[in-house]
Amino acid sequence: MAPPSHSASHLSNASAPNNCVTVDKPHCLLDPDEFRRQGHQIIDFMAGYYAHIEDYSVSPKVTPGFLRSRLPAAAPSQPEPDALAAALNDVRDLILPGITHWQSPRHFAHFPASSSAVGALGEALAAGLNVVPFTWTASPAATELEMVVVDWLGKALHLPETFLFAGGGGGTFLGTSCEAILCTLVAARDRKLAEVGEGRIGDLVVYCFDQTHFALHKAAHIAGIRKANCRVVPTRREEDSFALSPAALGAAMREDVDAGRVPLFLCATVGTTATAAVDPVAELCAAAAPHGVWVHVDAAYAGAAFICPEFRHLEDGVRAADSVSTNPRKWLMANNDCCALWLKRPSALVAALGTDRDDVILRDAAADKDGDGAVDYKDWSVTLTRRFRALKVWLVLRCYGVEALRGAVHEHVRMAALLEEMVRADARFEVAAPRRFALVCFRLRPPEKFCGEKAAANELNRRLLEAVNATRRGPYMSSATVGSQYLLRCAVGSTLTEERHVRDAWKVVQDHGAALLREMHGTTPTPPQSVTI
Repeated sequence: MAPPSHSASHLSNASAPNNCVTVDKPHCLLDPDEFRRQGHQIIDFMAGYYAHIEDYSVSPKVTPGFLRSRLPAAAPSQPEPDALAAALNDVRDLILPGITHWQSPRHFAHFPASSSAVGALGEALAAGLNVVPFTWTASPAATELEMVVVDWLGKALHLPETFLFAGGGGGTFLGTSCEAILCTLVAARDRKLAEVGEGRIGDLVVYCFDQTHFALHKAAHIAGIRKANCRVVPTRREEDSFALSPAALGAAMREDVDAGRVPLFLCATVGTTATAAVDPVAELCAAAAPHGVWVHVDAAYAGAAFICPEFRHLEDGVRAADSVSTNPRKWLMANNDCCALWLKRPSALVAALGTDRDDVILRDAAADKDGDGAVDYKDWSVTLTRRFRALKVWLVLRCYGVEALRGAVHEHVRMAALLEEMVRADARFEVAAPRRFALVCFRLRPPEKFCGEKAAANELNRRLLEAVNATRRGPYMSSATVGSQYLLRCAVGSTLTEERHVRDAWKVVQDHGAALLREMHGTTPTPPQSVTI
């Protein structure tokens, strides 16, 4: 049968009945030739962006409403000639000046959102195929590729075999660590309620510490845990370098048991957001074990470092945990979005999140008939519709190889260690927390007459960060308040960052720090030296 003709652009008024409205015939929205032409436009645009990304200020200097006031209030009813080219001009002129350039080599504010050519193209390939692999039958190859790739990644990170499909466990790719925490918390909740009775949901207690990502509190709220039952254990730099103390955790759990509450879930962290602190996971698991607590290890950022031999010891304690997650999109070049979650007992997750297998749409008849081994990933997450994330991770691993990814992590850690050395070499500054991985936390010391005045020291460093980030082509950094101390964070991790960017960033910090100290000493402030970035 011949395909329908697309030569007629609309129905003729002469042939239309009087009571009919004339409508334009829709364009072919997946025309191969047009797709190829427009695809080249997009690729050329992005290649030019990366070639000139250093020309942009990392953080936009705009005010609310800057873009809305320059765009039409309604979508066009008909496209303009070569609409994509016109739209890309608007991206260049209107949108790029108003975004934070996460791929800039001078972006040090957040843990990386690492990008790579293959990762971006893998995203495009997945978008082009546009499959929806919620069950095995809905896309068998997508499901089985995901099973293969989570095992590939788990082996590259040297996870215990019990977390891999090959060892009786299993994994999946979700969007974010927030989803991983929520899903495992719900699985833990249902497992515990099956043991103690559903009426005791108000007694369930979730444990974390004052450096745990706020995603846990959000997940606990969604999962029906009382706000008062989110137990936050304080940390101290002097005792634990801002890591969770097993003794303090054990004491909190015993106190809750004595009060008639039920310990449920612990979120341990490898690489906290503020300082990249590492919890003693093995000892925490031992403290939680007598109470049957589900231990989830959130290694969103630092889990990628397991790929390096020198960091492999940090995942030894994971062996005793119930689940672990990390984000390949942060430090393993897999682009947004992508979080890998592994579990020792996926059956607990499926029991909590599984849907009715009698639904005619969701039932996998072929999988039911042909035996074990088929996975329905709809039962591993909150959503039914899900993205084919495994494809880009597979491409990244296949096209770059584990050694290249390990080399990228090594290089970022090397540059961070260099920055740490430069901070220590300048008596005006101090390293505010032990360097972990590729994150350096530092502070500007106040003049002697202000020593001991915590508020003055914090305000000095707040002003320093403000000055650094206001530098048009300077670095972009962030802050954290830990143990009541305000500190600056410099996270090295952009794919494009080179040593010169780190050195230039430190020069900007030194110049602005010197100007602030002169001002506090009571001398006439002078502008900081200009620095070519």
